[in-house]
Amino acid sequence: MQLFNHAKNKLNSLKEKPFKLEKEMQKLFETNLEAITGLNLVKSEFIIKAQRFDTLAYDADSRSFVIIEYKRERNFSVVDQGVSYLNLMLENKAEFIVEYNESQQQNLKRSDVDWSQSKVIFVSPSFTDFQKQASNFKDLPIELWEIKQYEGDIIVVNPVKKSKAAPIIKTIQTPSNSELEKVSKEVKVYTEEDHLAGKSDETIELYETYKRAIQNLAPDIELEAKKLYIAFKKSKNIADIVVLKNSLKIFINLKSGELDDPKKLMRDVSSIGHWGNGDYEIIVADTKDLEYIMSLVKQSV
Repeated sequence: MQLFNHAKNKLNSLKEKPFKLEKEMQKLFETNLEAITGLNLVKSEFIIKAQRFDTLAYDADSRSFVIIEYKRERNFSVVDQGVSYLNLMLENKAEFIVEYNESQQQNLKRSDVDWSQSKVIFVSPSFTDFQKQASNFKDLPIELWEIKQYEGDIIVVNPVKKSKAAPIIKTIQTPSNSELEKVSKEVKVYTEEDHLAGKSDETIELYETYKRAIQNLAPDIELEAKKLYIAFKKSKNIADIVVLKNSLKIFINLKSGELDDPKKLMRDVSSIGHWGNGDYEIIVADTKDLEYIMSLVKQSV
């Protein structure tokens, strides 16, 4: 990616400023963790059984812990290290709960956490093609995030996306990799296909129509499959879709009282339990109100 400064109709290339230390990169990322990732910081330099994790974070949406590691060099194995960290987490769940409760001053129980959604994020200025390929599996709970800084106080953060044709690691898993086998049994990475499996052609077509409509609201809206719903995000969640048997349940990520809905199509679910992030819900079985519903979703963009 090339970055330029526009001055007097002339583009001047911005030079990258390498991070001098991993700690510098970690401090920048942790200070802005919620803005960058939407995660909550639990502990910096979390130590368990002589193993130090750079950052321990918590994903409130999926109710799961996230381990974040920072690397300036490029000669490490993302899969081996990531799987080892996940395995250590799953074997020491109580310690993670205690750390969360002490740092956040809350009473989180082990049953409150969805351990199947645990994951590891590696943050580095760049990754090798081999590292990207090694982590390019749909069901591998390891993510790569690139972060670069440029002159002029410009910071660029780019999550490395897995390809749509990414294989499933269970299909190539060898019996000798016991750590990977343990993690695969307990951790589940959900995909869009998981939510559409077994649904009728009509329901899938309905979903695709609403999906395209939401993504057309802005050029940088990303899709992320969660355990219970499919999230549409920019810097934060915009809307969530739960694919039902013959319809869709759509949530708009706005708090109660924030949505301007003249037709009163949306249901305020702020006082009851619900899966999506926002306080507004609608169930649709057709596209007759599509344009109006998109005008409501746009208020969250």
